[in-house]
Amino acid sequence: MAVRKIEHIGIMVDSIERSLEFYTSVLGLEHRYTLLHTNGVIRLAFLSFPGHEDTEIELIEGNKSAFPAEGKTHHTAYTVDDVEAEFERVKALGIPLRDTGITTLPNGARYFFLYGPDGELVELFQPAKQN
Repeated sequence: MAVRKIEHIGIMVDSIERSLEFYTSVLGLEHRYTLLHTNGVIRLAFLSFPGHEDTEIELIEGNKSAFPAEGKTHHTAYTVDDVEAEFERVKALGIPLRDTGITTLPNGARYFFLYGPDGELVELFQPAKQN
């Protein structure tokens, strides 16, 4: 098993700007970066805890799914060292996949989603290489 830690928690939001204000001003998280998803529609903002950049909160804007207020947590993500190897391992186990392949974000991070036993979304995420 190659999962090392919780990578991030993805939270659906209506406005990245409004949510960034809340998470930074009210909760004290630090805004790391915002990027446009490869699909050109969804914006993602990543925040971390002061002094602890190894786990992030991901704000997701532009996915207009209708969730009740208590159901806006979109997925849990776990860091892996080799996303391609994990994709093949999970497929071989017969675990249901949401994605037919691995997505690469503009910053080089790579991921795919699978379903947990109750239909929950789980993301296996390989962070972008740091220069």
